[in-house]
Amino acid sequence: MEKPSLSALSSFIEASKPAEIPIADLQQHGLAAQVLHNLQYQHDWTELQVHTQSPIDKRPLPKPLVSGLPPHRIYVHPDEQIEMLKQNLQEKDIPVEREWVLPTHLREKWSLRKFAQVFDAIIEMPSAAREDGQGMPKDGAETKEIRSRRGGKRLLLATAGDDSTVVYYVVHDGIVKPRQN
Repeated sequence: MEKPSLSALSSFIEASKPAEIPIADLQQHGLAAQVLHNLQYQHDWTELQVHTQSPIDKRPLPKPLVSGLPPHRIYVHPDEQIEMLKQNLQEKDIPVEREWVLPTHLREKWSLRKFAQVFDAIIEMPSAAREDGQGMPKDGAETKEIRSRRGGKRLLLATAGDDSTVVYYVVHDGIVKPRQN
């Protein structure tokens, strides 16, 4: 009997698997590849990459993280909203920001301590440079101005279910001023 061919997602995960990786970490990298695939092919994100080292001190991250550029802004800080209203700008007029994405599985148990470990290991906004040292396109000056106003560290919590469904939640490091509607 012939072995069935792998699905597109399974093929993507298999192809993105690091050459030498402990078995214990294999599931985490597969989950990161699944979320990266979902962002790229279902949500039109670009410049996606998986991070395994802290950008602060190059130590291993508690879990692999994904970063990339979404097709539109994920979050607008309330202070930015006020500035946008004053300048009569729409969200589409503001450049997108690179975002951190934390791949998790529905069965994982998360505590404030585990979130704190992740937030302590990352910088406010992911770098466009890859861990392997190869550069990515530089962000514009406008993006740097927005970086300083964005309201601290945040990430998207990507929670995958057994049926490959992935849902996303914005998680901030600390308390954030509520949005104006």
